[in-house]
Amino acid sequence: MAKSKFFRVATEGGTTDGRVIERSWLEQIAANYDQDKYGARVWLEHIRGLRPDSDFKAYGDVVAVKTEENSEGKLVLYAQIEPTESLVKLNRDKQKIYTSIEVEPNFSDSGEAYLMGLAVTDSPASLGTEMLSFSAKADNSPLAGRKQSPTTLFSAALEFELELEDEGSESESSESPSLLSRVKTLLSKHKKASTADFTEVHSAVEEIATQTSELMGQYKTEIAKLDKLQNDFNALKKEYDDTASAFTELKSQLDSEPAGTQRPPATGGGDTVATDC
Repeated sequence: MAKSKFFRVATEGGTTDGRVIERSWLEQIAANYDQDKYGARVWLEHIRGLRPDSDFKAYGDVVAVKTEENSEGKLVLYAQIEPTESLVKLNRDKQKIYTSIEVEPNFSDSGEAYLMGLAVTDSPASLGTEMLSFSAKADNSPLAGRKQSPTTLFSAALEFELELEDEGSESESSESPSLLSRVKTLLSKHKKASTADFTEVHSAVEEIATQTSELMGQYKTEIAKLDKLQNDFNALKKEYDDTASAFTELKSQLDSEPAGTQRPPATGGGDTVATDC
């Protein structure tokens, strides 16, 4: 069953049965409260019905109490309850929106205060200062018939709003968990698996990106080398073309020049020519 969030049920200095709520009472209640020792239940108008189908049946249990100081430095008692569906519905319908605590100042002759019960009511006046500012004697109290013992005190009613805790915040103690808890468990497992898969995919993508970046770097280096080779080849080709062109031009020039005067054939003898006289 879902538990409520903590809500204020009493403040130090508040009136109760003609007396003032003592700080020590609230401290003792917070220190001593134990469901296993004596569990305080939630009642309608402080009336304890005998039949489970009665309007005055129990409407839940007080599971924990704690104290905190407010902005004025006064000690405030907070309670956490495990309400029944009936109480949840009543509160949602804006019915019984005030609470009043039942305090036993001398619980089991211990000399210390204890929380005996928590009541819900509609009208703060019915359990407020007007009705509680009577004689502290139980016989004179109009609420005497609703008390477990003559020494039990009822506090002035305080408004509260019942807010339930998220059921998923507590571990399931039942052997056969509810359908909702099973669905939440399955979704949680799926979420964990999906998270793990996503992490693996993310890591794989990062690895691929790293490898791709490295390959792109190598590719750019090889492209630069190829560009240099191409430039060197182009330079050598130009030198070859220039040399071939010069050679062709020289050959053409040589071919176009005249052959020159040929030397006459030799006649033999010296250079003197004989004369016929």
